[in-house]
Amino acid sequence: QVMSVMFQYIVGLVLFHFVYSDNVVPEQIHLSYGRDSTQMFVTWSTMNVTQNATCLYGTSSLSQQAKGYTTKFVDGGTEQHTQYIHRVVLSQLQPGKKHMYQCGNGKTFSKIFTFKALPSGSDFGVRVALFGDMGSVNAQSLPRLLKDVQNDMYDAIFHVGDFAYDMDSDNGKNGDKFMKAIEPIAATVPYMTCPGNHENKYNFSNYKNRFTMPGDEDGKLMYYSFNMGPVHVISISTEYFFYINYGILQPIHMYEWLEKDLQEASKPENRAKQPWIIAMGHRPMYCSNNDHDDCTHHESLVRIGIPFIHILGMEKVMYKYGVDLMFWAHEHSYERLWPVYDRKVYNGSLTAPYTNPKAPVHIITGSAGCSEKHDPFKNNTAAWSAFRSIDYGYTRMNVINATHLYVEQVSDDKDGKIIDSLMLIKNKHGPYV
Repeated sequence: QVMSVMFQYIVGLVLFHFVYSDNVVPEQIHLSYGRDSTQMFVTWSTMNVTQNATCLYGTSSLSQQAKGYTTKFVDGGTEQHTQYIHRVVLSQLQPGKKHMYQCGNGKTFSKIFTFKALPSGSDFGVRVALFGDMGSVNAQSLPRLLKDVQNDMYDAIFHVGDFAYDMDSDNGKNGDKFMKAIEPIAATVPYMTCPGNHENKYNFSNYKNRFTMPGDEDGKLMYYSFNMGPVHVISISTEYFFYINYGILQPIHMYEWLEKDLQEASKPENRAKQPWIIAMGHRPMYCSNNDHDDCTHHESLVRIGIPFIHILGMEKVMYKYGVDLMFWAHEHSYERLWPVYDRKVYNGSLTAPYTNPKAPVHIITGSAGCSEKHDPFKNNTAAWSAFRSIDYGYTRMNVINATHLYVEQVSDDKDGKIIDSLMLIKNKHGPYV
């Protein structure tokens, strides 16, 4: 009988160690906006199988509970590195209030994090940090970004493609490392994304599985849109133009979706609530870097679509519906453009180029820091290029109200100095004439 009790005790210890080991503790926790302002997605991973994805949350206590679902993700590398990714949507959030939350399997939970829900309506300011091309190695901007988030400087982060360099490296373990590194940021403010070329391995499987974006929760589309106060944000996949081996019809489907989304966003009743339309995609339409990337070509695929016949061109449809501002990355540098369409400058006026401009404004912000270092510029500056820098850093955007939007570039090389800024003023939003 004593031996039987001892055996049960040992088995119990083994089971306890298995169930409560580090492999079922939530890791890589990150937030993203839900389908409306009262929702927030929480996504996390465990290395061992555990079901019953659960989050506890609330404003003053963890009094609310939400359950989600779990998917098994196997990296395409030789080791078949396996993890279990859990998704829960927190609903009925109190507008503008700070919420606490923790997630797990109902028994083993993460530590408690906090986030602030979006206010109700659309008449409020929006603060965002934007960047692309941040790796696990040489992520120079990450400590300063974390400090900014701890100082409550942002409502969201927009990561404009290229993560970890690369998420599939080391059989997907580099992706785990990167997601752990950004957790102190991404578990506190929504981490909104779009895919870049460095995510392409195994048909973008690491990107599709690791992120949960509104309206594209399973990652199959890799494009989506959402409203954030006075802003309608559109995230596209420029990579569909370059990886047609994964599906030749994908750029067509995305273009059709984009036009429908812009048509809806441009309806007078919707533009009254979200006057600003902002787009982000990884590869720019324009750039003046000294390389042979798509944006250096006169007929960029992203800009004009299929060469010579000019169908599926993103620039034309965004101009048609009056997109105000576009953010890009891919080039490991920062470049601000004058308002431009079809390679021609359309400034508001000689003295106030960004006041009621007659074309969209483009910002390239791909200098957050990665193992590939910088991308230098050509010696000659294009007529549409207003400012450029190869300093490591990132961009801040402050949508002040329906008419004023402020953008500035932070240089991490210069200890956080603001090296560039602009105030975009639009007294009227809509199609450009």
